Amino acid sequence: MAALFTKFCSQAAIVFLLVLPSLVSKSDAGSIVVYWGQNGGEGTLTETCNTGRYQIVNIGFLSKFGRGQTPEINLAGHCNPKSNGCHRASIGIKNCQRKGIKVLLSIGGGFGSYGLSSENDAKNVANYIWNNFLGGRSNSRPLGDAILDGVDFDIEKGGPHYVTLARMLAAHSTKGRKVYLSAAPQCPFPDQHLNAALSTGLFDYVWVQFYNNPQCEFSSRNPNAFKRYWNRWTSSIRAKIFVGLPASRAVAGSGFVPANDLINEVLPFVKRSPKYGGVMLYDKFNDDKSSYSPKIRGRV
Repeated sequence: MAALFTKFCSQAAIVFLLVLPSLVSKSDAGSIVVYWGQNGGEGTLTETCNTGRYQIVNIGFLSKFGRGQTPEINLAGHCNPKSNGCHRASIGIKNCQRKGIKVLLSIGGGFGSYGLSSENDAKNVANYIWNNFLGGRSNSRPLGDAILDGVDFDIEKGGPHYVTLARMLAAHSTKGRKVYLSAAPQCPFPDQHLNAALSTGLFDYVWVQFYNNPQCEFSSRNPNAFKRYWNRWTSSIRAKIFVGLPASRAVAGSGFVPANDLINEVLPFVKRSPKYGGVMLYDKFNDDKSSYSPKIRGRV
């Protein structure tokens, strides 16, 4: 009996040792996030999620809101929201969600007419987003009846009241359905538009834009600048922190990191942080052109 027990324990130990690496790799694994919506040539949401490359997709952008304006979503060559042409996006949203992929509405962007002039303005925008994209009710839902998983703040202008907007949206989270909040601040810390909102601790994900900002981008010639700012972000903000990068040289003025450099120099460093979340890429169209995410997918 003792010999049998010893044999059983030895076999169990072998099985555990064989399984352990896969458990560790899964717990350490990061996600790849992508922006979709600004180029009709990038394919549909269903096609995007069927690639198997992404765990979160940001639909961009709700580029007009606040200051008493009627909010408008802009999906470039994909559809025309003014003619209700974007309702069909609900099919893609649901298909992505069935695969376990979160789909968020990204508000703001580099262009557009947006900003919050007061706390009351922020509350009105929060109510609009809840009723037209999340779990509320409206007769004018631009993306149809699909319920998005949350809201991404890609804010590059527009006043100090985003903290109110974040609090109002987060207040809609329930045990049955969480409203995820993410943000895409510029890498110089603190971000001039989102610092107050990010300091609330309400955000689940923060994909820092380490591009178009030479002072904090990664460079193989001077990696320490990137490391200093990465450490500032991870030590100051309570959220999963992602390395935000352009998916190709064509999409940003600076900050593109070759896939080999990301794998060999950036990821080994950022993965040391327990707050590491993965890599954000802008955008799906350029990722298709460069095949960036397939090159890094197994290492993120």
